[in-house]
Amino acid sequence: MTREDKLIRQLKQGRQECLDELIALTYPAVLRYCLWHMPDRESAQDAAQETFLRLVRFLGQYEQRGHFHAWLYRIASNACTDLRRHTLPALSYSEETAGQLACTEAGLQIAEDRLLLTHAYACLDSQTRELVLLRYGQELTFREISDITGIPTRTVQTRLRRALAKMRQVLSDEITPKKGDSHHEATTE
Repeated sequence: MTREDKLIRQLKQGRQECLDELIALTYPAVLRYCLWHMPDRESAQDAAQETFLRLVRFLGQYEQRGHFHAWLYRIASNACTDLRRHTLPALSYSEETAGQLACTEAGLQIAEDRLLLTHAYACLDSQTRELVLLRYGQELTFREISDITGIPTRTVQTRLRRALAKMRQVLSDEITPKKGDSHHEATTE
């Protein structure tokens, strides 16, 4: 039984002080998840807070089968979607958004690498971005991702493999100079 499941069992038995420990244990991962889905830190914090409010509200419906993280990320996903739908304009992963993310990094190379990666990530459809985020951003297993998304485990694996191939291709296209591209070719006179 996971630490989270033990805390939930104690919460269901009326030990409300366990809620603080459960939140402290899971908040950083939930916030990191929300940061990828929201346009700024403040709205990500709002979504994380809403996630934990819903966790408390629906705690009685949770069945302890070792899938707590899948259940929690599903709540977080719904909270982010609802918050975006009701309070924020539609998000777009444009180069401008990628530039804003990259400018927060210290070094120029780090910023450029992040910009390229964000651009490659933005080339994926929203469902595939979610899979990539859950696997590589949140470090979840294929089974956990399957539980969260409702997509069969093998399909998750296949879609992630295709997503990585597409991202590699986008990165390769960005890094390799194209013929006739004046930005990359030196002029000879």
